[in-house]
Amino acid sequence: MNNRRWLKTAALTLLCILLLLPAWTVGGANRVSAAAPAFAKGADISWVAGLEAKGQAWKDKTGRQKDILQILRDDYQINSVRIRVWVNPNMSDYASGYLNAEKAAELAARAKKLGMSVMLTLHYSDSWADPGQQTKPYAWRNLNFTQLMNAVWSHTVYVMNTMKTKGVTPDWVQIGNETSDGMLWPDGRASQGGMKNYAWLVNTGHNAVKSVSSGTKTIVHLASGHDSALFEWNIGGLTDNGAAFDMVAMSLYPATSDWEAKVNQAVQNANNIVAKYNKDAIVTEIGLEYDQAAVTKSFIADIKQKIRSLPNGRGKGVFYWEPEAPPGYNGGYNKGAWGADGKPTQALEGFLN
Repeated sequence: MNNRRWLKTAALTLLCILLLLPAWTVGGANRVSAAAPAFAKGADISWVAGLEAKGQAWKDKTGRQKDILQILRDDYQINSVRIRVWVNPNMSDYASGYLNAEKAAELAARAKKLGMSVMLTLHYSDSWADPGQQTKPYAWRNLNFTQLMNAVWSHTVYVMNTMKTKGVTPDWVQIGNETSDGMLWPDGRASQGGMKNYAWLVNTGHNAVKSVSSGTKTIVHLASGHDSALFEWNIGGLTDNGAAFDMVAMSLYPATSDWEAKVNQAVQNANNIVAKYNKDAIVTEIGLEYDQAAVTKSFIADIKQKIRSLPNGRGKGVFYWEPEAPPGYNGGYNKGAWGADGKPTQALEGFLN
Protein backbone atom coordinates (compact mmCIF):
# COMPACT_ATOMS: atom_id res chain seq x y z
CA MET A 1 0.00 0.00 0.00
CA ASN A 2 2.77 2.49 0.97
CA ASN A 3 4.70 1.71 -2.20
CA ARG A 4 1.61 2.24 -4.37
CA ARG A 5 0.88 5.56 -2.60
CA TRP A 6 4.49 6.69 -3.12
CA LEU A 7 4.42 5.79 -6.82
CA LYS A 8 1.12 7.63 -7.30
CA THR A 9 2.47 10.73 -5.56
CA ALA A 10 5.68 10.64 -7.62
CA ALA A 11 3.72 10.28 -10.86
CA LEU A 12 1.45 13.22 -10.01
CA THR A 13 4.47 15.35 -9.10
CA LEU A 14 6.17 14.57 -12.40
CA LEU A 15 2.99 15.36 -14.33
CA CYS A 16 2.70 18.74 -12.60
CA ILE A 17 6.33 19.57 -13.45
CA LEU A 18 5.81 18.69 -17.11
CA LEU A 19 2.63 20.76 -17.30
CA LEU A 20 4.42 23.77 -15.86
CA LEU A 21 7.39 23.55 -18.25
CA PRO A 22 7.34 25.52 -21.52
CA ALA A 23 6.61 23.35 -24.53
CA TRP A 24 10.14 23.62 -25.96
CA THR A 25 11.63 21.80 -22.96
CA VAL A 26 9.53 18.70 -23.61
CA GLY A 27 10.77 18.08 -27.14
CA GLY A 28 9.13 20.67 -29.37
CA ALA A 29 10.77 22.04 -32.51
CA ASN A 30 11.95 25.21 -30.79
CA ARG A 31 14.08 23.66 -28.06
CA VAL A 32 16.64 25.94 -26.45
CA SER A 33 20.04 25.09 -27.91
CA ALA A 34 22.48 23.03 -25.91
CA ALA A 35 25.34 24.87 -24.29
CA ALA A 36 28.14 25.97 -26.58
CA PRO A 37 31.18 23.73 -26.55
CA ALA A 38 33.92 24.61 -24.09
CA PHE A 39 36.12 25.09 -27.14
CA ALA A 40 34.67 25.60 -30.60
CA LYS A 41 36.33 23.90 -33.54
CA GLY A 42 34.47 25.63 -36.29
CA ALA A 43 33.97 26.28 -39.99
CA ASP A 44 32.29 29.16 -41.76
CA ILE A 45 29.82 27.43 -44.09
CA SER A 46 28.10 30.48 -45.58
CA TRP A 47 28.84 29.54 -49.19
CA VAL A 48 27.29 26.07 -48.82
CA ALA A 49 23.76 27.14 -49.77
CA GLY A 50 24.87 28.97 -52.91
CA LEU A 51 27.23 26.19 -53.96
CA GLU A 52 24.51 23.58 -53.55
CA ALA A 53 22.13 25.72 -55.61
CA LYS A 54 24.71 25.54 -58.42
CA GLY A 55 24.97 21.75 -58.12
CA GLN A 56 28.17 21.49 -56.08
CA ALA A 57 28.74 18.20 -54.25
CA TRP A 58 31.49 17.20 -51.86
CA LYS A 59 33.38 13.95 -51.33
CA ASP A 60 35.12 12.73 -48.22
CA LYS A 61 38.77 11.68 -48.34
CA THR A 62 37.79 8.19 -49.55
CA GLY A 63 35.96 9.68 -52.53
CA ARG A 64 32.48 8.99 -51.19
CA GLN A 65 29.93 11.77 -51.82
CA LYS A 66 28.35 12.99 -48.57
CA ASP A 67 26.69 15.99 -46.97
CA ILE A 68 29.43 18.56 -46.44
CA LEU A 69 28.29 19.25 -42.87
CA GLN A 70 28.51 15.58 -42.00
CA ILE A 71 32.02 15.39 -43.43
CA LEU A 72 33.09 18.38 -41.34
CA ARG A 73 31.58 16.92 -38.18
CA ASP A 74 32.43 13.24 -38.58
CA ASP A 75 35.86 13.41 -40.21
CA TYR A 76 37.33 16.58 -38.70
CA GLN A 77 35.60 16.99 -35.31
CA ILE A 78 34.06 20.33 -36.34
CA ASN A 79 31.51 21.06 -33.61
CA SER A 80 30.44 24.59 -34.63
CA VAL A 81 29.50 26.53 -37.74
CA ARG A 82 29.59 30.21 -38.60
CA ILE A 83 27.03 31.74 -40.96
CA ARG A 84 26.87 35.30 -42.29
CA VAL A 85 23.65 37.25 -42.70
CA TRP A 86 23.20 40.21 -45.02
CA VAL A 87 20.25 42.57 -44.87
CA ASN A 88 18.93 42.55 -48.46
CA PRO A 89 21.45 40.64 -50.61
CA ASN A 90 21.11 39.95 -54.30
CA MET A 91 19.38 36.59 -54.03
CA SER A 92 20.15 35.71 -57.65
CA ASP A 93 23.90 35.87 -57.02
CA TYR A 94 24.66 32.39 -55.71
CA ALA A 95 28.37 33.03 -55.31
CA SER A 96 28.46 36.12 -53.16
CA GLY A 97 24.84 36.87 -52.28
CA TYR A 98 22.13 34.47 -51.22
CA LEU A 99 22.24 34.54 -47.42
CA ASN A 100 19.44 36.68 -46.11
CA ALA A 101 17.97 35.80 -42.71
CA GLU A 102 15.69 33.07 -44.10
CA LYS A 103 18.38 31.25 -46.08
CA ALA A 104 20.80 31.58 -43.17
CA ALA A 105 18.22 30.08 -40.79
CA GLU A 106 17.70 27.10 -43.08
CA LEU A 107 21.43 26.45 -43.12
CA ALA A 108 21.69 26.93 -39.35
CA ALA A 109 18.89 24.42 -38.79
CA ARG A 110 20.78 21.82 -40.81
CA ALA A 111 23.83 22.29 -38.64
CA LYS A 112 21.83 22.27 -35.41
CA LYS A 113 20.17 19.01 -36.45
CA LEU A 114 23.65 17.48 -36.56
CA GLY A 115 24.35 18.70 -33.03
CA MET A 116 26.58 21.61 -34.08
CA SER A 117 26.63 24.99 -32.38
CA VAL A 118 25.86 28.09 -34.45
CA MET A 119 27.55 31.48 -34.72
CA LEU A 120 25.95 34.26 -36.76
CA THR A 121 27.94 37.12 -38.23
CA LEU A 122 25.68 40.09 -38.95
CA HIS A 123 27.20 42.21 -41.69
CA TYR A 124 24.65 45.08 -41.43
CA SER A 125 25.06 45.53 -45.16
CA ASP A 126 23.60 44.15 -48.37
CA SER A 127 27.02 42.75 -49.27
CA TRP A 128 30.49 42.25 -47.77
CA ALA A 129 31.38 44.26 -44.68
CA ASP A 130 35.08 44.26 -43.81
CA PRO A 131 37.92 46.71 -43.00
CA GLY A 132 37.71 48.24 -46.47
CA GLN A 133 33.93 48.66 -46.70
CA GLN A 134 31.13 49.01 -44.19
CA THR A 135 28.40 50.14 -46.58
CA LYS A 136 24.93 50.79 -45.22
CA PRO A 137 22.11 48.65 -46.60
CA TYR A 138 20.45 50.48 -49.46
CA ALA A 139 17.18 50.74 -47.54
CA TRP A 140 19.01 52.46 -44.67
CA ARG A 141 21.05 54.93 -46.73
CA ASN A 142 19.08 58.06 -45.83
CA LEU A 143 18.37 57.34 -42.16
CA ASN A 144 19.53 59.69 -39.43
CA PHE A 145 21.54 58.17 -36.61
CA THR A 146 18.58 57.50 -34.32
CA GLN A 147 16.75 55.81 -37.17
CA LEU A 148 19.91 53.85 -37.97
CA MET A 149 20.06 52.49 -34.43
CA ASN A 150 16.39 51.55 -34.69
CA ALA A 151 17.11 49.73 -37.95
CA VAL A 152 19.99 47.80 -36.34
CA TRP A 153 17.70 46.84 -33.47
CA SER A 154 14.81 45.75 -35.70
CA HIS A 155 16.99 43.79 -38.11
CA THR A 156 18.88 42.01 -35.32
CA VAL A 157 15.66 40.99 -33.55
CA TYR A 158 14.23 39.87 -36.89
CA VAL A 159 17.24 37.65 -37.61
CA MET A 160 17.16 36.15 -34.12
CA ASN A 161 13.44 35.42 -34.35
CA THR A 162 13.84 33.96 -37.85
CA MET A 163 16.41 31.58 -36.39
CA LYS A 164 14.03 30.77 -33.56
CA THR A 165 11.28 29.74 -35.99
CA LYS A 166 13.70 27.13 -37.37
CA GLY A 167 14.50 25.81 -33.90
CA VAL A 168 17.87 27.54 -33.65
CA THR A 169 19.15 29.66 -30.79
CA PRO A 170 22.60 30.89 -31.85
CA ASP A 171 25.33 30.40 -29.29
CA TRP A 172 27.21 33.46 -30.54
CA VAL A 173 26.33 36.52 -32.63
CA GLN A 174 28.87 38.91 -34.09
CA ILE A 175 27.69 42.51 -33.98
CA GLY A 176 29.20 43.40 -37.32
CA ASN A 177 31.98 41.76 -39.30
CA GLU A 178 35.63 42.84 -39.16
CA THR A 179 34.66 46.24 -37.76
CA SER A 180 38.29 47.33 -37.50
CA ASP A 181 37.24 50.92 -38.29
CA GLY A 182 33.69 50.74 -37.01
CA MET A 183 30.52 49.99 -38.96
CA LEU A 184 27.73 51.56 -41.01
CA TRP A 185 29.94 54.25 -42.50
CA PRO A 186 30.11 57.19 -42.30
CA ASP A 187 28.05 57.43 -39.11
CA GLY A 188 29.93 54.74 -37.22
CA ARG A 189 33.38 55.10 -38.79
CA ALA A 190 35.56 55.12 -35.71
CA SER A 191 38.63 56.83 -37.20
CA GLN A 192 36.60 59.76 -38.53
CA GLY A 193 34.94 60.95 -35.35
CA GLY A 194 32.49 58.08 -35.09
CA MET A 195 33.87 56.04 -32.19
CA LYS A 196 30.97 56.98 -29.92
CA ASN A 197 28.45 56.18 -32.63
CA TYR A 198 30.22 52.86 -33.25
CA ALA A 199 29.91 52.04 -29.55
CA TRP A 200 26.21 52.93 -29.56
CA LEU A 201 25.63 50.72 -32.62
CA VAL A 202 27.40 47.81 -30.90
CA ASN A 203 25.26 48.43 -27.82
CA THR A 204 22.12 48.40 -29.93
CA GLY A 205 23.00 45.09 -31.57
CA HIS A 206 24.06 43.57 -28.24
CA ASN A 207 20.82 44.57 -26.52
CA ALA A 208 18.73 43.35 -29.46
CA VAL A 209 20.35 39.91 -29.32
CA LYS A 210 19.86 39.69 -25.56
CA SER A 211 16.20 40.72 -25.87
CA VAL A 212 15.58 37.46 -27.76
CA SER A 213 18.18 35.19 -26.13
CA SER A 214 19.89 36.34 -22.95
CA GLY A 215 22.28 33.38 -23.08
CA THR A 216 23.67 34.14 -26.54
CA LYS A 217 27.18 35.62 -26.43
CA THR A 218 27.77 38.81 -28.41
CA ILE A 219 31.05 39.38 -30.22
CA VAL A 220 33.03 42.31 -31.59
CA HIS A 221 35.18 41.04 -34.47
CA LEU A 222 38.25 42.73 -35.92
CA ALA A 223 40.63 41.79 -38.73
CA SER A 224 44.43 41.46 -38.40
CA GLY A 225 44.54 39.44 -35.20
CA HIS A 226 48.31 39.92 -34.96
CA ASP A 227 47.94 43.73 -34.68
CA SER A 228 47.68 44.49 -30.97
CA ALA A 229 47.69 48.27 -31.55
CA LEU A 230 44.52 47.99 -33.66
CA PHE A 231 42.75 45.98 -30.98
CA GLU A 232 43.76 48.33 -28.17
CA TRP A 233 42.53 51.34 -30.15
CA ASN A 234 39.26 49.74 -31.24
CA ILE A 235 38.30 47.71 -28.17
CA GLY A 236 39.63 50.43 -25.89
CA GLY A 237 37.53 53.01 -27.72
CA LEU A 238 34.42 50.88 -27.40
CA THR A 239 35.07 50.30 -23.72
CA ASP A 240 35.71 53.99 -23.06
CA ASN A 241 32.38 54.78 -24.71
CA GLY A 242 30.41 52.26 -22.67
CA ALA A 243 29.82 49.58 -25.29
CA ALA A 244 28.43 46.28 -24.00
CA PHE A 245 29.55 42.99 -25.57
CA ASP A 246 30.73 39.61 -24.33
CA MET A 247 33.69 38.51 -26.45
CA VAL A 248 36.39 39.74 -28.84
CA ALA A 249 37.06 37.89 -32.10
CA MET A 250 39.87 38.13 -34.59
CA SER A 251 40.70 37.10 -38.15
CA LEU A 252 44.16 35.82 -39.05
CA TYR A 253 45.29 35.18 -42.63
CA PRO A 254 49.07 34.77 -42.58
CA ALA A 255 51.37 33.70 -45.39
CA THR A 256 53.03 30.30 -45.51
CA SER A 257 56.32 32.06 -44.71
CA ASP A 258 55.23 33.87 -41.54
CA TRP A 259 52.34 31.92 -40.06
CA GLU A 260 54.25 30.84 -36.94
CA ALA A 261 55.20 34.41 -36.03
CA LYS A 262 51.67 35.67 -36.78
CA VAL A 263 50.13 32.97 -34.58
CA ASN A 264 52.37 33.94 -31.67
CA GLN A 265 51.49 37.62 -32.13
CA ALA A 266 47.78 36.81 -32.27
CA VAL A 267 47.98 34.66 -29.14
CA GLN A 268 49.78 37.44 -27.28
CA ASN A 269 47.08 39.83 -28.49
CA ALA A 270 44.41 37.45 -27.19
CA ASN A 271 46.16 37.30 -23.82
CA ASN A 272 46.12 41.10 -23.73
CA ILE A 273 42.40 41.19 -24.54
CA VAL A 274 41.68 38.88 -21.63
CA ALA A 275 43.92 40.72 -19.19
CA LYS A 276 43.13 44.32 -20.15
CA TYR A 277 39.44 44.14 -21.03
CA ASN A 278 38.29 40.98 -19.21
CA LYS A 279 36.82 39.59 -22.43
CA ASP A 280 36.94 36.03 -23.73
CA ALA A 281 38.86 35.70 -27.00
CA ILE A 282 37.89 33.66 -30.06
CA VAL A 283 39.37 33.34 -33.55
CA THR A 284 36.49 33.39 -36.03
CA GLU A 285 38.40 33.44 -39.33
CA ILE A 286 41.62 31.75 -40.39
CA GLY A 287 42.84 30.48 -43.74
CA LEU A 288 45.86 29.56 -45.87
CA GLU A 289 46.26 28.56 -49.50
CA TYR A 290 44.50 25.29 -50.39
CA ASP A 291 47.58 24.00 -52.27
CA GLN A 292 49.70 24.37 -49.12
CA ALA A 293 47.65 21.84 -47.19
CA ALA A 294 50.45 20.43 -45.03
CA VAL A 295 51.40 23.91 -43.86
CA THR A 296 47.74 24.76 -43.27
CA LYS A 297 47.31 21.63 -41.16
CA SER A 298 50.23 22.72 -38.95
CA PHE A 299 48.87 26.27 -38.77
CA ILE A 300 45.43 25.08 -37.63
CA ALA A 301 46.88 22.68 -35.06
CA ASP A 302 49.18 25.35 -33.63
CA ILE A 303 46.65 28.17 -33.27
CA LYS A 304 44.02 25.73 -31.96
CA GLN A 305 46.35 24.49 -29.23
CA LYS A 306 47.57 27.94 -28.24
CA ILE A 307 44.15 29.62 -28.12
CA ARG A 308 42.78 26.65 -26.18
CA SER A 309 45.64 27.09 -23.69
CA LEU A 310 44.84 30.70 -22.79
CA PRO A 311 44.64 31.11 -18.98
CA ASN A 312 41.43 30.11 -17.22
CA GLY A 313 39.80 28.79 -20.38
CA ARG A 314 39.36 32.29 -21.80
CA GLY A 315 40.21 31.15 -25.34
CA LYS A 316 36.89 29.92 -26.78
CA GLY A 317 37.60 28.55 -30.23
CA VAL A 318 38.98 28.69 -33.76
CA PHE A 319 36.94 28.81 -37.01
CA TYR A 320 38.24 28.14 -40.52
CA TRP A 321 36.77 30.44 -43.16
CA GLU A 322 34.86 28.63 -45.89
CA PRO A 323 36.77 25.31 -46.07
CA GLU A 324 34.11 23.95 -48.45
CA ALA A 325 35.05 26.44 -51.19
CA PRO A 326 36.47 24.83 -54.35
CA PRO A 327 39.66 26.37 -55.74
CA GLY A 328 39.14 29.79 -57.31
CA TYR A 329 35.55 30.21 -56.10
CA ASN A 330 33.86 33.61 -56.20
CA GLY A 331 36.48 35.35 -58.27
CA GLY A 332 39.59 33.65 -56.96
CA TYR A 333 39.23 32.54 -53.34
CA ASN A 334 41.90 29.86 -52.83
CA LYS A 335 41.95 29.30 -49.08
CA GLY A 336 39.42 26.48 -48.98
CA ALA A 337 40.22 22.92 -47.89
CA TRP A 338 38.81 20.97 -50.85
CA GLY A 339 40.64 20.28 -54.08
CA ALA A 340 39.46 20.41 -57.67
CA ASP A 341 38.80 16.65 -57.47
CA GLY A 342 36.02 17.28 -54.93
CA LYS A 343 37.95 15.64 -52.11
CA PRO A 344 39.34 17.38 -49.01
CA THR A 345 42.99 18.20 -48.57
CA GLN A 346 44.74 17.27 -45.34
CA ALA A 347 44.37 20.85 -44.01
CA LEU A 348 41.42 20.28 -41.65
CA GLU A 349 43.23 17.39 -39.98
CA GLY A 350 44.77 20.16 -37.87
CA PHE A 351 41.49 20.24 -35.92
CA LEU A 352 41.78 16.59 -34.88
CA ASN A 353 42.73 15.86 -31.31
